[in-house]
Amino acid sequence: EVQLQASGGGLVQTGGSLRLSCVVSGGSLDDYAIGWFRQAPGKEREGVSCIRRRDGTTSYSDSVKGRFSISSDNAKNTVYLHMSSLKAEDTAVYRCAAEKGLYGSTCSLTSDYYDDWGQGTLVTVSS
Repeated sequence: EVQLQASGGGLVQTGGSLRLSCVVSGGSLDDYAIGWFRQAPGKEREGVSCIRRRDGTTSYSDSVKGRFSISSDNAKNTVYLHMSSLKAEDTAVYRCAAEKGLYGSTCSLTSDYYDDWGQGTLVTVSS
């Protein structure tokens, strides 16, 4: 129902920072939870973070908690993922996705719940 465009990836050194953007079109952020997911070489897709603007709930995976921060700008229909203290293990293709149902007490980091997906942006953290 909505389209998503992820951007902001690139090459960064260990310990550096990067900001990813997810521009959502075709709907309001108030109607969706937006999640960030990543898939690293040889690993399964992992839910990184999510935000649900309707009630302000956010979630983070244990692997990024304290280092990543998610935020939204509803006027721009954009969700940001601020990544700091980057590690080699953060290297992955990052995709943003939208969940229409707005179920549960907080947004979900389970990819099966998400309905619409954008193309990925590659984050490479040098080791």
